[in-house]
Amino acid sequence: MAKRDYYEVLGLNRDCSEEDLKKAYRRLAMKWHPDRNPDNPKAEEHFKEAKEAYEILADANKRAAYDQFGHAGIDPQTAAGAGMGGRRRALPRTSSSYARKITIRSAIALKASG
Repeated sequence: MAKRDYYEVLGLNRDCSEEDLKKAYRRLAMKWHPDRNPDNPKAEEHFKEAKEAYEILADANKRAAYDQFGHAGIDPQTAAGAGMGGRRRALPRTSSSYARKITIRSAIALKASG
């Protein structure tokens, strides 16, 4: 499921102040807190969504990345998939003689094919 825009979640414009951000989060946190809505299963989802939005937008660096790139700017999994510096998977360690054999075989195969 695609995530909603964090500003939309909090009901704010992109040029909102930190004070407006805090007020909007507190209002939604009180409205959707699971302890205040024990019979509403959706309340916890709304609460978590508002909390996540506030955590990103309250941090100046994360907010700048979000404003520029959207969710891809703050989500490491999305960023790695989009080629934004994700970690490379390490190759399994092998003995050096085995690695040399593989390298030599690859070189011979390349030479023979081209």
